[in-house]
Amino acid sequence: MPKLLETRHLKKYFDTPKGKLHAVDDVTFSLEKGHTIGVVGESGCGKSTLGRTLIHLQESTGGQIFFNGEDITHVDARKLAQLRTNMQIIFQDPYSSLNPRMTVEQTIAEPLQLCKRFSKSEIQTELENLMTLVGIDQRMRSAYPHELDGGRRQRVGIARAIALDPAFVVCDEPVSALDVSIQAQVLNLLQDLQDQRGMTYLFVTHNLSVVKHIADEICVMYLGQMVETCPSEELFANPLHPYTKALLSAIPSLDIHHPRQRIILNGEITSPINPQPGCRFAPRCLYAKDCCREPQQLVDTGDGKHFVACRRYTEIQG
Repeated sequence: MPKLLETRHLKKYFDTPKGKLHAVDDVTFSLEKGHTIGVVGESGCGKSTLGRTLIHLQESTGGQIFFNGEDITHVDARKLAQLRTNMQIIFQDPYSSLNPRMTVEQTIAEPLQLCKRFSKSEIQTELENLMTLVGIDQRMRSAYPHELDGGRRQRVGIARAIALDPAFVVCDEPVSALDVSIQAQVLNLLQDLQDQRGMTYLFVTHNLSVVKHIADEICVMYLGQMVETCPSEELFANPLHPYTKALLSAIPSLDIHHPRQRIILNGEITSPINPQPGCRFAPRCLYAKDCCREPQQLVDTGDGKHFVACRRYTEIQG
């Protein structure tokens, strides 16, 4: 499959009074058209910053971003306006991401108006189609965000994001603020939209149970860096990095006869401000040795699909 999106050594740093905060640090990955890549990790690991940097809501500090083979790392306002039709985002909190003074109709119609490709009658037709597509009743056209429940608000956000039929959508924890029953509905909607429109997703979440069912590939992030990446089924069947093992052990088990053995992480979390070379997970790792103080890179484990940033993964497996 052709690559839609690719990053090479992408970096995003923030200035703080104490130094540079390495939110995204030397991240390299690629995403095929029509596929979903899940980005998982603890809060503060940089996964949301990665998604926002890819679509230029935040400008990168270093590295490169390629979209459809074109380098879009640095673009002017005109090019960015063109990219907006092909790259969109669904925000985590549907309440704060919607304008409280705009109705459902106005919110969904706004991108159609801004692109200046549709007549007034075409906008109305597209609006009705989008509302039907995401499951919002036409009687809700004049409703404001505060009059909607969380599920409907998120459907409005999804309709707004897909209005111009983008090729790439960043889903920034789109179901974490919703009830469990509504989460399933929204996830099914996203999968249906992908099947119908061939969209490509970067799905950001801290919930491994969610990403297991929607992602083709999963990238595990820790303090701004990718520590493991592989196909979804492979990650759950054969996790290699100690951090990934700890994350998977935290998933609740429904089997009371064979409860999952929880891995408790101790030690101090490395500061993301001016971090030292070496594995950033080492202070919390049960298997850390002196070699872990050296710089770690993602290495191929042998099949060209499973990559891990751990010098001792073979010993740990053994």
